[in-house]
Amino acid sequence: MTSKSNLDLLNACDDFPLAQTDPAKYTETVSRYYHFKTASVPATLGLVIPAVAQAFGKYPWWTVDESSTLKTLTLTGGHDETSRSKLVAETLQQMRSKSEFDVLKKWRNELKPSYGPSGELLFSMERAAVPLLGLVTYGIHMVAYTHPDPNGEPQIWISKRSEKVKVYPGYLDNTVAGGICTGEIPYDSLIREAHEEASLPPDLVRRKVKSCGTLSYFHIRNAKAGGEVGLLQPDIHFLFEIELPTNVRPAPCDYEVEWYQLWTVDQVKEGLAAGQFKPNFALVMLEFFIRHGILNELNEPNFVEISARLHRVLEFPVGGATSSKALQAKV
Repeated sequence: MTSKSNLDLLNACDDFPLAQTDPAKYTETVSRYYHFKTASVPATLGLVIPAVAQAFGKYPWWTVDESSTLKTLTLTGGHDETSRSKLVAETLQQMRSKSEFDVLKKWRNELKPSYGPSGELLFSMERAAVPLLGLVTYGIHMVAYTHPDPNGEPQIWISKRSEKVKVYPGYLDNTVAGGICTGEIPYDSLIREAHEEASLPPDLVRRKVKSCGTLSYFHIRNAKAGGEVGLLQPDIHFLFEIELPTNVRPAPCDYEVEWYQLWTVDQVKEGLAAGQFKPNFALVMLEFFIRHGILNELNEPNFVEISARLHRVLEFPVGGATSSKALQAKV
């Protein structure tokens, strides 16, 4: 099997064409999709594949318009967050009952937010259905590591995803990762996920965790992601790291994680090159390596491109729990 370079890892996850590097390919690719909007917000909230747009267009409160070059799918019903969320939920429940989309078989009973241009919450929808509308999703990633040798490189707590999960079963992954639900801020999601996934005590995480910025990419989903192939997934992840004492070991707390192991940097690099890790965690690890000086301009020929593209500017509105207003309200 061919060894993957760091740029290969980035390209495998951030694989929607870039307007800056290939404008013609970007324009041609975007033209294949329908722009999802709500009646009261002119901004494109996501890009939708034709089969999905046509399916939504058969339901009340949804309109498909193909009369212009910019094809649209519009949620015409609802005048506020509550009413829009209700209509979206009713549509999805009907679709689920008819088994219209495989992605809905992963129903989680978790609500994810969709935001407008000013960071306002437009509506919330079932987590499993978010890729159908190509909406921006928000998550957290926390790398836990330790320093057995204070003068040496860190060793990193790696998890193996259970074979029972429907998304990338059996792949290697981060110590802690998860989605941010409607009403949560990233920090609260982190504390919850660290306890639920890795059995890490909330008081320990609060004392020692460090916020490390964000990671963003635009992914075209493949078969390993579960559900329909070709759905779009623009993602923003809030990054955290925590140096654990050598006597603290993460432990699986639910069915999603099979085991945790402490790996050296070289072991992680070998696993990345072999394609053993979930694609978005490969990007998280590259960002970790850059922060800690493990990956730099002297040992990575594509260092500048990788550094820039780990923070892709998405084409859609972002905000809500990620905005300063929400954080101030939390305080």
